Amino acid sequence: MTEKNTVGSYEFVAEPFCSDFTGHIALGVLGNFLLNVAEFHASDRGFGIITLNEGHYTWVLSRLVLEFDAMPRQTERFTIQTWVENVYRLFTDRNFAVLDKDGKYIGYARSVWAMIDLDTRKPVDLLNVYSGGITSYICDKECPIEKAGKIKVVSETPVRELVMRYSDIDINGHVNSIRYIDHILDLFPLDLYKSKRVKRFEIAYINECHYGDTLLFLCDDKGAGEYHVEIKKKDGGEVVCRSKVIFI
Repeated sequence: MTEKNTVGSYEFVAEPFCSDFTGHIALGVLGNFLLNVAEFHASDRGFGIITLNEGHYTWVLSRLVLEFDAMPRQTERFTIQTWVENVYRLFTDRNFAVLDKDGKYIGYARSVWAMIDLDTRKPVDLLNVYSGGITSYICDKECPIEKAGKIKVVSETPVRELVMRYSDIDINGHVNSIRYIDHILDLFPLDLYKSKRVKRFEIAYINECHYGDTLLFLCDDKGAGEYHVEIKKKDGGEVVCRSKVIFI
């Protein structure tokens, strides 16, 4: 299948309310755009959320990597491209590219998704569900950033404790994937964002979290602007996700 049929391209505007204090689109907001684009692309090809829900399935984000040379500026137009890189039995790799108003590539993202059964909460075999149709959209378009690496946090002293509330919960009834990004970025002081920017952000989702859960945030400073973060539940100590943030 040609790249024209496998790569989706969607245009947006960096509205003022989507921007942070630097005048650029906020990373969490851009993450939401990426997830929306993933749904647009999947829906156009017959495996979007609405279609999946009819069969009692849904998509769950497992890994996300964002890496940018620049961020879209307030009021400027930008384009997000997305495509499926690989399909395995239990996971699929979906990539993204972000282009500025002049059509220049300014960033990329990698993501890993699983399809789960809404009744059993167990993964679905992607090579068999819907006759394996998703495999027909695999594309070899380049995504030049590295895949997610290992993240290890040794600190045992939380730097923040937070109870999940209404604004954290998504349509699936658990904490929205992007809300974790916002909460992690809130760990760092504003002065850091005044002098540096996030070059790369990785997050690995491990367990679901729900309304009312109290989360503990632990953070290791690895030096040279690199931080590793672990979020776990206060009750039971179950790890919810791990993240790596690199500032330059």
